[in-house]
Amino acid sequence: MQPRNMSMSGVVDLAAVKAAGEAKAKAEQVRAEAARQGGPAAVPPSALVIDVDEAGFERDVIQRSAEVPVVLDFWAEWCEPCKQLGPLLERLAVEYNGRFLLAKIDVDANQMLMQQFGIQGIPAVFAVVAGQALPLFQGAVPEAQIRETLDQLIQVGEERFGLTGIAVAGDADGDADGSAAAERPAGPYDALLEAAMSALDAGDLAGAVQAYKNVLADDPAHPEAKLGLAQAELLARVQDLDPAVVRKNAADNQADVAAQIAAADLDLVGGHVEDAFGRLVETVRRTAGEDRDAARLRLLELFEVIGVDDPRVTAARQALARVLF
Repeated sequence: MQPRNMSMSGVVDLAAVKAAGEAKAKAEQVRAEAARQGGPAAVPPSALVIDVDEAGFERDVIQRSAEVPVVLDFWAEWCEPCKQLGPLLERLAVEYNGRFLLAKIDVDANQMLMQQFGIQGIPAVFAVVAGQALPLFQGAVPEAQIRETLDQLIQVGEERFGLTGIAVAGDADGDADGSAAAERPAGPYDALLEAAMSALDAGDLAGAVQAYKNVLADDPAHPEAKLGLAQAELLARVQDLDPAVVRKNAADNQADVAAQIAAADLDLVGGHVEDAFGRLVETVRRTAGEDRDAARLRLLELFEVIGVDDPRVTAARQALARVLF
């Protein structure tokens, strides 16, 4: 799934965020002071993932971003896609070994931060580099796309602000490369889920779909496999679409159910969840028979991509019920 169309050069209007030139100077000052004091102390891998609230945002994010890019993961307990994305970001934070710091922000407990960043839906991922806030992506994104975005972020930090990351020390549970985690006993479906992720990284969407189906053949209710399958099938549907053509067809042919379904898929991939749901609810409202069933079934599939506990899904289900009954 492609990240939302957000520019790496965009800046969120936060009072604590400085202009780029001032941010660079401040970052250089912080590094110089650390060098005079013998250099920054190495941190354990567990310190690469932190929970951040509004009270500690200036200290834990803005100030730390003068040393290392800080990736912000806006999440909530009720958000099903967050439960897949969060552990993935945590694993990558350890794997990248101090090249970035992951700060997790519970939006339910930190509404002001959510409003300041203009977040319309979660999961949403931003970064702060030398005080500059950059939007990265929103929604469920494959690991390969996340890695590409992180690599770009790290490059921006190095080239524009000289941020080379923080030193990481080993801890009692294993060294900084996460070898201890690799030695933990594998679960019954870990190999199949890993195969699905590897297939996604390689662009083998058919392989990913089959791997998730293999899990669901034994455990039809497996939440990670259900979510992964819905996302992989969505990616497979849109990978060869021309967005401009699809959107023109949908705009020019309101009665063409296939065109509306394709446009809804693109809406969701782009992070426009409410637009995707609203388009299909409206299509269900004005159609009948097989056309109505096709739109309704696609809407139910997209619910699985977002997660049934997401409030946007709940609202769309209610809207669907109103047009059906």
